[in-house]
Amino acid sequence: MPTLRRDPITGRWVINPGAEKDRTSGLIEMEKMIVQGICPFCEGNEKKTPPEIFALRGTGSQKDGPGWEVRVVPNISPSLSIEPDLDRRAERMYDLMNAVGAHEVIIETPQHVANLADLDASQIKKVIDTYKARILDLKEDKRLRSVFVFKNYGERAGSSPIKHAHSQLIAISVTPKNLKEELMGAMDYYDYKERCVFCDMIKQELSARKRIICSNADFLAITPFASRFTHEVWILPRKHSADFETLGDAGSQKLAALLKEVLLRLKILLDDPPYNFILHSGPNRTKRREEAWKTLSEDYHWHIEIMPRYTRIDGFEWGTGLYINATTPEEAATSLRNVKI
Repeated sequence: MPTLRRDPITGRWVINPGAEKDRTSGLIEMEKMIVQGICPFCEGNEKKTPPEIFALRGTGSQKDGPGWEVRVVPNISPSLSIEPDLDRRAERMYDLMNAVGAHEVIIETPQHVANLADLDASQIKKVIDTYKARILDLKEDKRLRSVFVFKNYGERAGSSPIKHAHSQLIAISVTPKNLKEELMGAMDYYDYKERCVFCDMIKQELSARKRIICSNADFLAITPFASRFTHEVWILPRKHSADFETLGDAGSQKLAALLKEVLLRLKILLDDPPYNFILHSGPNRTKRREEAWKTLSEDYHWHIEIMPRYTRIDGFEWGTGLYINATTPEEAATSLRNVKI
């Protein structure tokens, strides 16, 4: 049984997946397919993945068969399990519970394309619509507090060996430390100023215009003032919203267009760099947690963070959480703005 263990000093939760033999066997089978030149994510190879959870499909196509546009399947080596009860318990001074949650893979296209940047904006919109659908579904499970969509592109960013555009989703029964710190920081700012810190950030960036890369009527792409990574990019909705899944159809179209533009600019400027991408959105607010997050709808603002990974995090950064960035965000924004697409 996978478990979640809490560090009593920092409050950080750690997942211990367990079942190493089963996890390893699934990865070995996938490695064999790749060596044989078989991509399990390509259309026509649906039987080589676990059964699909969700798919956007053409009329008349059958589940786990061809004819899909975006497809979601369980991760072949999941870090969490949806079946057990939470079973919160103590081991003397330590706290642990069953690692209840979902670990899914979103296959972003039927075609064998590696980089999301190379898909049409219309296809990227379908990927965004799939993210929304899965978040809405998983938030119905009141055991799950946080849902994260993320992408690891390229070996240095922790990508799987499958060179086919895909992202992942993890839904989990705790609020991880990094998200909690972000939520608390937004709440503290709101308590002091009665304004959303992200909305204030957007206003200042629109006024200064030093760190804006590109924008449209609904979204803004910036290099954040305190960027941790060289050419780090944040995409934020101009209109205040705490929850990504509330994004409407027109907003999905605008986001798809801007996300494609940002990824293309990074690809051209940095020669197709590895990157991590993560969607930061409001956690699940059940009645039991409403008091803890009573102003969250007003103080938090969903956004996407994209971190190119062509430089490595060293021991100082891992040990302190203090990042060293050799390129200023102003220089990075200028370089990305000047890219000819």
